[in-house]
Amino acid sequence: MKKLVLLVIFSFLITSSIALANSSLLVVFPQTNYQTSAEKIFFLGTAPSNGQVLINGKTVTRSKAGHFAPSIPLQLGDNLFTVRHQNQELQIKVTRLSTQPVLPQGLAFAKDSLTPAADIARLPGELICFSAIAPSNASVTVKLANQTIALAPQPSKAQLPSNLAALTGRNQPAIKSTVGNYQGCTTMIAAADLGTPEFQLALDGKTITQLGTGKIQILAPTQLPVIEVTADSGLARTGPSTDYSRLTPLPKGTQAAVTGKEGEWLRLDYGAWINAKETQVLPGAISPRTIIRSVGYRKLPSATQIVFPLEVPVPVSVQQSERSFALTLYNTTAQTDIVRTDENPLISRLDWRQVAPGQVQYTFYLKKSQQWGYHLRYEGTSLILALRHPPVIKDKTRKPLSGIRILLDPGHGGKESGASGPTGYLEKDANLLVSKLLRDELVKRGATVVLTRDDDRDVSLVERQAIISKEEPAIALSIHHNSLPDDGDAEKTKGFAAFWYNTQSHSLALFLHNYVVKNLGKPSYGVFWDNLALTRPTAAPSVLLELGFMSNPEEFEQVVNPEQQKKMAKVLADGIVEWFKKA
Repeated sequence: MKKLVLLVIFSFLITSSIALANSSLLVVFPQTNYQTSAEKIFFLGTAPSNGQVLINGKTVTRSKAGHFAPSIPLQLGDNLFTVRHQNQELQIKVTRLSTQPVLPQGLAFAKDSLTPAADIARLPGELICFSAIAPSNASVTVKLANQTIALAPQPSKAQLPSNLAALTGRNQPAIKSTVGNYQGCTTMIAAADLGTPEFQLALDGKTITQLGTGKIQILAPTQLPVIEVTADSGLARTGPSTDYSRLTPLPKGTQAAVTGKEGEWLRLDYGAWINAKETQVLPGAISPRTIIRSVGYRKLPSATQIVFPLEVPVPVSVQQSERSFALTLYNTTAQTDIVRTDENPLISRLDWRQVAPGQVQYTFYLKKSQQWGYHLRYEGTSLILALRHPPVIKDKTRKPLSGIRILLDPGHGGKESGASGPTGYLEKDANLLVSKLLRDELVKRGATVVLTRDDDRDVSLVERQAIISKEEPAIALSIHHNSLPDDGDAEKTKGFAAFWYNTQSHSLALFLHNYVVKNLGKPSYGVFWDNLALTRPTAAPSVLLELGFMSNPEEFEQVVNPEQQKKMAKVLADGIVEWFKKA
């Protein structure tokens, strides 16, 4: 998996390889002048097994082959390290950055601390909130239109760790100091362009003013702008930045009213946010609303299509569970009296209900617990949902995967090297090697196998997703090798892991994880729900596998061992056969 903390610049690796030929001590991570906000960092490298490796005079533990990955605490600011093996020595500087805001000196606001930092738009009556970082004991106010809003100093609150903390187990909140953090809110009842807020700071009898960087607008509820999604799959989120969680993507052509703005992000009338770059404004359009009457079926050889005739293309969301598939239409009112429910290889029953004003939900109850993928798109104003049928195995006795199409995605490639092992060996190469071995094992069992890449070349995440959508395999597996965030314990962390996102992929991820751990004797790193590019495709059950840790000195020796690579490929192929029997 691509880990930001362990991306190794290609030119650096070339330099390291040359250095290894002349000097047997190598530190792959961290590079000198590395910056991090973590409280500790691990050093990943190797040296000949004879003699000792010392970091700042302390001996580090090494594997039989001489690899090492000790974790070392960091002080705020510059940390200087001397790595020594016999008469060889490396100097490395790591700077730990503070996560606390920097209080200004004297009569001033902290740099870039005034919010809103971008232009915003809200509905009448909604809270408009401001914040600033200023010296303690100051008086801070904001002037907006005809209002003056007092900003009050805030008490300490918990600081949440990043999502990566779930990978290290260090995901407990910490108390964050809010000294100098001033906040306050107001509301406006009338539509207007309010302009830029003016912040005022008073301290010790002196006063300064400073304009904010974001303008504020109150939208007229009767004249909300209406947008249409222009991207093939509009990325909907829970909030106005890429830090927020993803929701069901919006099919191209979806229309919705805009009820709020923040920078380049638009809040849509059903609550989700989308980047304006994925939309276009429909001049003069009013807020989209539709009725729905009946729905229809199209039975195809490999899928069942359900057609929802609508007056306009409205936002939708999907929720899968073990034996059901629920589709919610927003800005929609039901006028449904008749629904045709013929015998179907997938669906046992279809129910619908008006769950809230402007919100209709259709629930398909399924005959089997395993779902095999779906597509969602608009044809004109009709929403088309395609539910894929189970694949058919042609010769279960001699070729247990005959007739089964499997996609393998060797992670990274080209300039995207992925993680690095202690010798500088790259994840992208290990991924490709094992993927080809796995392909050969699957072909022996009768499968048709598609690879997203079969050599060392760049293939973007979008391209990989498109290949899955086009090929429509029975399953898609992305093959990776793991690494850790800066503060991970590389010496102790090892094992096999499986990652899934859509409910249809959970069974495959869990089964393969348990099968490999049991039959190959691998440690378990775990099974994770994770919002990854190669777990998100809906066209097929899609799972990302982390076969082992590049950053663990002992497990890395297995990663590069040809016999272990062959065993991994064989056990994975056997596990896939057993899962298809079960599914």
